[in-house]
Amino acid sequence: MPRAIHVFRTPDRFVAGTVGEPGDRSFFLQAVHDARVVSVALEKQQVQVLADRMGLLLEEVHRRFGADVPPEETEVGDTSPLLTPIDTEFRVGTMGLGWDADAGAVVVELLAVSESEIDESVVLDDTEEGPDAVRVFLTPIQAREFALRSERVIAAGRAPCPLCGQPLTQDGHICIRTNGYRRDATFGSAAELGDEL
Repeated sequence: MPRAIHVFRTPDRFVAGTVGEPGDRSFFLQAVHDARVVSVALEKQQVQVLADRMGLLLEEVHRRFGADVPPEETEVGDTSPLLTPIDTEFRVGTMGLGWDADAGAVVVELLAVSESEIDESVVLDDTEEGPDAVRVFLTPIQAREFALRSERVIAAGRAPCPLCGQPLTQDGHICIRTNGYRRDATFGSAAELGDEL
């Protein structure tokens, strides 16, 4: 069966977002143009990698091609939630990122999880074989805003433990820095406990 490739050359919106409460969130990327909406599911770490790499790509494009790139201090214009209902097209396995010098655009390609090993030549290619894909062309401004919004979405999760850095839950967690004792709201931090002893 030929693969489906969803191409967005001038998207109205390309954003990362979540559904669920901190600690139990599902991550999605959503591309929108007019009434057409495509949503794909992925892991939090994949969103982080894509945001980081997009920032690095913009710096490289500016350095090598002299393209106008918005600064990292750019304000995020789109803070709206994902459009609902979310109909997941597929779960993302492989991601590709590139620069189209002719279009002056950052190209993001998201490939569906595949049971067979993916030949990397299908990334950013229009071959008929391979996993389903979403390909989005972003202006440098859209790319910067995507990266900044993604960072905010990721940071909106659970607060980190001040001792070990692992995410805290409402019930606390077993902190490796306290020899397995559970940290929660009823007990202070190890430093506070040390002061009381």
